Amino acid sequence: MKADLHVHSNYSDGSDDVQTVLKKARENGVTVLSFVDHDSTNGLSEKQALGAEYGIKIIPGIEISAYDFKRNRKVHVLGYHYDSNAKQMEALCQTIRQRRNDHTLWQIEQLKASGYEIDRQAVIDSAYPSNTIFKQHVMRQLTTAPYPSTAYQQLYQRLFKGNGPAAGDITYVDACIAVEAIVADGGIAVLAHPGQLDSYDIIPELIEAGLGGIERNHPDHSANDHQRIEKIAANYDLIMTGGTDYHGEFGKPIEIGSISSPPSVTEKY
Repeated sequence: MKADLHVHSNYSDGSDDVQTVLKKARENGVTVLSFVDHDSTNGLSEKQALGAEYGIKIIPGIEISAYDFKRNRKVHVLGYHYDSNAKQMEALCQTIRQRRNDHTLWQIEQLKASGYEIDRQAVIDSAYPSNTIFKQHVMRQLTTAPYPSTAYQQLYQRLFKGNGPAAGDITYVDACIAVEAIVADGGIAVLAHPGQLDSYDIIPELIEAGLGGIERNHPDHSANDHQRIEKIAANYDLIMTGGTDYHGEFGKPIEIGSISSPPSVTEKY
């Protein structure tokens, strides 16, 4: 059994469609997979049906973009095994998606005003089946340089960070509310890559909200992160999960399944 519980598709900010992801996963020996598309449960029936064709069990998943307002930092919360209707999560995520989409449209206009040629409708069309456009979709209109290249990263920083013409971000939802929504929909709430976002300090508050797990295995985690997470998991009786955070061409190069979830978690859930 080999499980990758952190994979993104073109239902959010991944470049690959569901079938392409599953084909790569099967080639790499993955038997259990979770699409945790950002702030969206869309496409679950397609994902599960295609997963069955490829002999891969699909665990319902999501990654909610949230925030720790006390410490002024981002927090990502993964949700697994939630009810198919996901009413609480959908109500919460609809707000996030709308804010993100409106903000990205604003960014497009700022870039156009700065002299960049961008076809707004082409960006929207290229994002399908995602009903939200991300910065990655805008970047695809501006450069053919690959994501990990210096050219891509320098352009991204120049446009979207610091004093760039499209800098800025949306207001995210409170991380504790995100956990509560997942739990209310019958799901297991898991803190995503705390080492990447330095979101360790909020864990006690998330525990009170119903947090059930923490992501141990992630490409941005160090050996120190692993040790710290293992200690936290033991102290709070949390499950530990893992995955590649795969985004295809929209992220760092990584093979699906090269980082996997602990077998005990997959067997249990």
